[in-house]
Amino acid sequence: MLELKNISKNYGNFALKDINLSISKGEYFILLGRSGAGKSLLLEIIAGLRSPDTGSIYLNGSDITKEKIQRRKTGMVFQDYAIFPHLTVFDNIAYPLRIKHMQRDRMYYAVNEMAENVNISHLLNRKTNELSGGEKQRVAVARTLVTSPEIILLDEPMASIDAPLRDDVRSLLRRINTMGMTMLHVTHDYSEAVRLADNVGLIHNGHILQTGDPDSVFSRPVNKFVARFAGIRNFYRVKIYREKGKPVAESANRKYILNEADYPEDGLLIIKSDSISVYLGEQKGMDNCIKGIITELNRAENGYELFVDSGDRYHVLVSKNGFEQLSLNTGKTVFLSFSTDSLRII
Repeated sequence: MLELKNISKNYGNFALKDINLSISKGEYFILLGRSGAGKSLLLEIIAGLRSPDTGSIYLNGSDITKEKIQRRKTGMVFQDYAIFPHLTVFDNIAYPLRIKHMQRDRMYYAVNEMAENVNISHLLNRKTNELSGGEKQRVAVARTLVTSPEIILLDEPMASIDAPLRDDVRSLLRRINTMGMTMLHVTHDYSEAVRLADNVGLIHNGHILQTGDPDSVFSRPVNKFVARFAGIRNFYRVKIYREKGKPVAESANRKYILNEADYPEDGLLIIKSDSISVYLGEQKGMDNCIKGIITELNRAENGYELFVDSGDRYHVLVSKNGFEQLSLNTGKTVFLSFSTDSLRII
């Protein structure tokens, strides 16, 4: 559907370097990266707003690298909506059709149909400066869809929307995708990828580091940067060897029992915070059970986060019920346990 081959672009002191990416028809692909990683620049190259220095862009098998913007079957929704405040909702949606000199009756039908699809028919006569952020985003999406693109490019679509309205926009985007529309959505928000994406990519300093489905990427990150994006907070530099017939990873302070596998001689051990169980007593028979002291605790979205010191420092997530049942507090001694399956070496 969309294929990028060896795309590079120098832009001031920044450069996209050898970007290769394939997105299938009907796929919802999310490209994650921090500000300045190159996400928006890549979208602008795909849309035709900028030209790559090297490489090729293919859409449905056709090379569109040098195609004019108007002839590319791509539609872009900008972070700041880029809608006209002095025009009505109807006129904003109709704008690209007027440029194409569409007949008035066809244009009227197309705009009304699209407004109904994104649930803004009741706003068609309103000026866009009177709308909420979520309503403006719907107008921007409708204006893009009315041109019948093959793929929609979304530049941080939630960034300018208040938190209570984001679920509404997510539902809209998901519904558009389930109707068969291919989506390329760039964001810095990990939770958007988890909720929306069929596949994800991580971009950093102009390089795509890893792609795949969210489960495989976030459970098996290729490096520390990807792991941090997945919310992983526990990293330990380790040496790996065998002891009593088992593979062992040893940090500066502690040994960890690993699953049977082929490992390098050293690497970075990662443990997801929600893979660690907390007990008040030692769990005999567990491969990895560690005694430590709670040094800090904070409320988290779905419970509490603990920081536990046991030579190595651990970030642990516990549910509200678990927190209350264990009567956890700072200074308390606890035992942390995690399975060998939850340990990753990168």
